Amino acid sequence: MTAVELVGVAGSLSLLAGWRLYAVALAAGLWARFGAGMGVPAPETLAVLGHPLLLGLAGLGTLAEFFADKLAWLDSLWDALHTLIRPLGGALIALAVIGPADPVWQIAALLLGGGAALASHAAKAGGRALINTSPEPFSNIIVSLAEDGLTAAALWLVAAHPEWAAALAGMLLVATGVLLWLGWKLLGRLLPRRSAAPPS
Repeated sequence: MTAVELVGVAGSLSLLAGWRLYAVALAAGLWARFGAGMGVPAPETLAVLGHPLLLGLAGLGTLAEFFADKLAWLDSLWDALHTLIRPLGGALIALAVIGPADPVWQIAALLLGGGAALASHAAKAGGRALINTSPEPFSNIIVSLAEDGLTAAALWLVAAHPEWAAALAGMLLVATGVLLWLGWKLLGRLLPRRSAAPPS
């Protein structure tokens, strides 16, 4: 892969890790383990994620996250518990993509990957907390399934067409920024305004 492709893959996986860390780790591990045989080889540095133990742990995490993410308020608790885990996971995945050959780019990937995962995690967690204020349970399930589908489609795109990964990372970053801005605006409307202090 070219340097641009590697940066794009690292950025895309980091941003997606803020939504679905375990699914990203599982997909990256499966890509590393079976991608070459399917004609879509993964970066060699991702080989560690293809270890059976890590695949098993990522699979269990993916299954748990799939169900936890569908239940109102349990999803927010799950998000709160992963406020440190997802950014750290996104940073480590970005670090693994770049590899040790260029330590400067590795550190840059570690920092940017962690920041990207934190931003997408914040957008997801904040948006889901706002959705949970709705009295009906279906919007939460619909949004969660949409996130599952978008994550799966983006992961397939990264593996099948790594040359598009940089563009995908850019679009994910823009979408994250828009979601953060919309969440902030909506939160400002939902919170009760402070009444003006009475004149003395």
